Amino acid sequence: MRAKKGFAVEFINRIRTMDPSELNALIVREAGEDLAQFFLSYSASLISRDPEKVLENTSSLMLMGYLIRAAEDRRELRHEQAIALA
Repeated sequence: MRAKKGFAVEFINRIRTMDPSELNALIVREAGEDLAQFFLSYSASLISRDPEKVLENTSSLMLMGYLIRAAEDRRELRHEQAIALA
């Protein structure tokens, strides 16, 4: 777990200092316009429902993104294992 936290802190620090155009290119390359727009819309909807909970909602959104990525990684690993067994 420490390695995950360390990586997260390092990554957040790296993107915080990134040039906006570089960050946008990273988002487009890794997520795509459709997914980026979906997250923007979902975030706006979630935060507008209860502005008092913006901190908790932000944390939840970050964790949700992490969980989605972890699920993608597991799906890809299962796919690779199925190919290897074929």
